[in-house]
Amino acid sequence: MADDVDLNLLTALDALLAEGSVTRAAERLRLSDSAMSRTLARLREATGDPLLVRAGRAMVPTPHALALREQVRDLAQGARAVLRPAGADWDPRTVERRFTLRANDGFIEAFGPLLVLRAAAQAPGIGLRFAPKPDKDVRPLREGLIDLDIGVLGESGPEVRLQALYRDHFVAAVRHGHPLLEEGPLTAERYAAASHVVTSRRGRLGGPVDEALETLGLKRRIAVVVPSFRAALAIAAQTDLVALVPRSYFSAELSGGTVTAIPLPVETESITISQMWHPRMDRDPGHQWLRRLLVDVCGAPGSLTAPTA
Repeated sequence: MADDVDLNLLTALDALLAEGSVTRAAERLRLSDSAMSRTLARLREATGDPLLVRAGRAMVPTPHALALREQVRDLAQGARAVLRPAGADWDPRTVERRFTLRANDGFIEAFGPLLVLRAAAQAPGIGLRFAPKPDKDVRPLREGLIDLDIGVLGESGPEVRLQALYRDHFVAAVRHGHPLLEEGPLTAERYAAASHVVTSRRGRLGGPVDEALETLGLKRRIAVVVPSFRAALAIAAQTDLVALVPRSYFSAELSGGTVTAIPLPVETESITISQMWHPRMDRDPGHQWLRRLLVDVCGAPGSLTAPTA
């Protein structure tokens, strides 16, 4: 019956037909001559053909063996490829593939250009698609709709893998000539007394800065809420409103040189930006390459911090 076929015989048959000798085939497979002779006997029984016959002191293949030789070689090579460790033959210079990354506008504008340049240099056949990040829902990772999710760890399943890329913190951003720049060191009182523009996709007004101010008995006046850091900087550049943006985003110099960053006058915890993925992609060679590339880009000179493990 076909189910009773020992597929280990395929490797032995490939060696015998390639070497044309029981001794050399045994050496190739690191077997004894007697073990290889027994294997040849099993192959003869399985195929119903002698396969190799004596011709003087040598052995020659039968017509049936000659007909099988190329097919057996292809099958044996295919079997070895299937059982080879994942990624053994993966070459970024020749692969054709597209990856989808979910990240907010701040990350894309701060790190996207360098990521695209380095990806093109290492793997010209790989394309990158940046998907919008309206929330922190883990479903797109689970269902394979995205390859990587980049941001602050939020509501995610316990199986999601995580690697920190860099640590960030918020700074105040004001236009050149703003009164806060002209009256000495920025105090919590002066900061709170100013009018503010904040960024929130969901319209939330409070955050860690407000909690820190509250411990001092202070409260900001939030005049405008916008959905992106770019919009916050654009408003701060032409008004007296104070924007709150991540330092990494401001470092991207997206303000056109019209806005200045000021350290906050209150202590807030740093933010860890991570890359997250589903465990089924752990050993995928392309995915591993992309994760290494992101670590390199986020830790490149000019970035906020070196990546963390």
